[in-house]
Amino acid sequence: MSEFWLAALGLVLLVEGIGPLLFPNRWRRYLLKIAAQDSAAMQQLGGVLVLAGVLLLYFFLL
Repeated sequence: MSEFWLAALGLVLLVEGIGPLLFPNRWRRYLLKIAAQDSAAMQQLGGVLVLAGVLLLYFFLL
């Protein structure tokens, strides 16, 4: 079971690293736009991302 979580973590790191690796300037501008958002917008975005992740895991693990 721990191999599954390590593989999942590796996949997350791989996907998260593609943007800064291939498009560093565009990635920096994107992060600055996100940092300028208010907290409520950030919470909504986080909630949507968590929900999408839970739904993906649910459908892939069934």
